[in-house]
Amino acid sequence: MKNTEIERKFLVDKEKWFAFYKEPGICYLQGYLSIDEEKVVRVRVAGDKGFITIKGKSENFSHPEFEYEIPSDDARELIHHFTKTRVEKVRIRITHENHVWDVDEFLGENEGLLMAEIELEHPEETFVKPGWLGKEVTNDVRYYNAYLSLYPFRTWQEKTPNS
Repeated sequence: MKNTEIERKFLVDKEKWFAFYKEPGICYLQGYLSIDEEKVVRVRVAGDKGFITIKGKSENFSHPEFEYEIPSDDARELIHHFTKTRVEKVRIRITHENHVWDVDEFLGENEGLLMAEIELEHPEETFVKPGWLGKEVTNDVRYYNAYLSLYPFRTWQEKTPNS
């Protein structure tokens, strides 16, 4: 399927990350129009751009994904009027050993969570892990943004440290 996203998610070691030089990130606000076991429909404002995204069920690090740019004002209106659950974060994009990593520092109700993800060409693709990377959480649904919008990190009884 041509509209397939293959990604892996990892916690980030905060001490190592914050000692690492990085550029300023982009603020993200995303709201969820629909969340169920088969699909997620998300609206996102990333900096000055808006997007609507439909993601299918994950399997073997991948899931169908359809993302379309929409006017950022429309995205803000959709989030404000049609979503109840949201996630706020700052995303920093880092290139490491020929792969691009997106590192998300969560804000609001998910403050304290620091996570990195990498998109791959195929599920078996190898990559070099940066030194600030921690435990892999790809298959842990608690670390999906849609889940975090419903059950924020701050409310977790037993938090997993970023390491």
